[in-house]
Amino acid sequence: MSPHIYNVSVAWNSDRKGMMCSPELNVPAQSGGCIEVATPPEFPKGMPGIWSPEHLFTAAVSSCLMTTFLAIAENSKLEFTGFACDAKGKLDQVEGKYLMTEVLLEPTVTIVHEKDRERAERVLVKAEAACLISNSIKSKVSMNPRIVVNSAEPIQV
Repeated sequence: MSPHIYNVSVAWNSDRKGMMCSPELNVPAQSGGCIEVATPPEFPKGMPGIWSPEHLFTAAVSSCLMTTFLAIAENSKLEFTGFACDAKGKLDQVEGKYLMTEVLLEPTVTIVHEKDRERAERVLVKAEAACLISNSIKSKVSMNPRIVVNSAEPIQV
């Protein structure tokens, strides 16, 4: 596979916030492919209620797990009715520098049949190992998975 480039630009608005945009995203016209970003409230003059780089970092790891899981689940023909993932990103000071030191992923996969529990666990473990974002960062990434059984119709991916 050849290299891919993902275009993002950020521009300061006021205070400690700005707009982050990507011309490649197909989103509603009113947002123009943009989201508001700001310094998180834990820092001086930080702003609550707005996406921060720390939130986006954590979201990148979590969403990568999901998309990788979906690809592996499809290839494995795993029947499931749901995937959700809570994630916690830990910011810490190490040797005088702020670092995102850890991301804890808590995925929940809802399967159709109890017999698929072990396969769902294997698919999650493979997804964690293959996630390109997790493999690209130096933060510790750990996973606490949960598999639940629900006999509703499986998702076709």
